[in-house]
Parts: sequence; structure tokens; C-alpha cells
Amino acid sequence: MMVAILNLRKLLLLGLLLAVTSGVVAQVGQYRSEFAAGVNGGYVLSNVGFSPRIPQSMLGGKTAGITLRYTCEKYFNSICAIVAEVNYAQTGWKERIEDINENPVMALDKDEPEAYSRVVDYVQVPVFARLGWGRERSGFQFFFQIGPQLGYYLSEKAIANFDIDHPNAQDRASKISMPLQNYPDYKGIYHMPIENKLDYGITGSFGLEFSNRYLGHFLFDARYYFGLGNIYGNTKRDFFGKSNYANIAVKLSYLFDISKTTNPKIK
Repeated sequence: MMVAILNLRKLLLLGLLLAVTSGVVAQVGQYRSEFAAGVNGGYVLSNVGFSPRIPQSMLGGKTAGITLRYTCEKYFNSICAIVAEVNYAQTGWKERIEDINENPVMALDKDEPEAYSRVVDYVQVPVFARLGWGRERSGFQFFFQIGPQLGYYLSEKAIANFDIDHPNAQDRASKISMPLQNYPDYKGIYHMPIENKLDYGITGSFGLEFSNRYLGHFLFDARYYFGLGNIYGNTKRDFFGKSNYANIAVKLSYLFDISKTTNPKIK
């Protein structure tokens, strides 16, 4: 029995060595070892997928940060890289306050529609697997990237043009934001602070890069983020069953080369 186990271990080890060896032999990629760093900035539109639903418009905010990129290989025509960012971002949601006829509800003490938004500041850290097609040193390159993103809550701010303790409840079609009689710890949704400080999800983007051997790399991309976590509790005792972010962002980035692969064939 012991001999059989030892023979099985030898066979497994041999199989593993053969798999690794064949993988190395079969590798047809062109080696790269290039590191670039820089800055990024842009504009982000966000809302929150609440359940029960709160009618919303997209909330606009700023985003900016630093970008790090390591290019490791060109596999056939695909340029493979890992990209990481550390960004500041303004996210949140903007409530769309309407009556049953989809007309704006007027503030009680002002001759203007009621408006409410919650601006939430985060540090966001996306990590992308990146594929590019085109020029690396001089010219244009199209790219696609996807990966996980973590966000850590910094602060939040409510912006309203009415008394959030006394909204115009009579004319509203949606009663979700009204004071919650079954939740005595809160006067209403407007008073509920963000509960879960850590946000996480999946983000992806596509864009265009222009490279110059002397000036560096200029990038434009559009990206979408889908949150997998909730900003509020979602147990049976909580009010919301779901409260996850969805963000759309456009960004401009500039990267400069720190190290390059020595290969005159790279264009």
C-alpha cells in the first residue's frame, strides 16, 4: 500500500514537471519588462441600486489619482500588462423627486423643485488585466482592461434645497425617502449614514493610447463599475435588501516610462 502511494506521488510529480516544461516550450510570446507611472483624472457618474427602489438621476463627480503599469509580454498581436490605480472619487446618488404625473415636486418654502443628493468620497483601488493592440513606442494603441476594484469610504455630504425633516410628502409619488415609522432609530433615509465603509466590485474599460518615444503615453478611456457589496445592511431586519453602486467614468491619463525593454524591433 505504501509503495503504491509513493509511486502515485512520483507519477503526479512527473506529470506536473511535464506540464510546466511543455508550457515553457509552447510559450510563443515576446518578452517584455516595462514599467510606467503617471497621473489620471476625469469625471464619474454614479447612482445606487436601491431595493426598494429610489427614483434617481446620475450624480456627477470628480476623480483623480495615480496609475502604475507593468507590461510583461506581447502574445501574438496582444500586448499584455497589469495596471493598478489609486484614485480619489466623488460618488453617491441624486434622487429624482416627482409626483404621480412625473412632474417635479416643489419645495414647501421655495418656488423651485425639491432636490436632494448624497455625495460620498472614496479612495478607490482598481487592478486591471490589460490587453492592447497597436503601437507600443510611437503611435496609437487600442486597449481593453478588466479587474476587481476596492473602495474605502472617506466622508459623505447631503445636499438639499429643502428641510429634510419636513419634505413635501403630500405631493410625492415615492414615499421611500419619507420618515420610516418602523425604524425609530432614523428620522428617514436622508439621515442614514453609510454603514459599510468597504466597497468592492468589478470594473472594466476600453480606450485609446497615443505613445511617443520622448513624451510618454497619453490615454483616454471609458469605464464601468458594478458594485458587488452594499453600502447599507441587507439583513431581514434592515430596510434595504440591496444598495450597490454603479459608476460610469471617463478618464484622461498620462504615463512616463521608468524602464523599457531593450529591443529595436518594438515599434
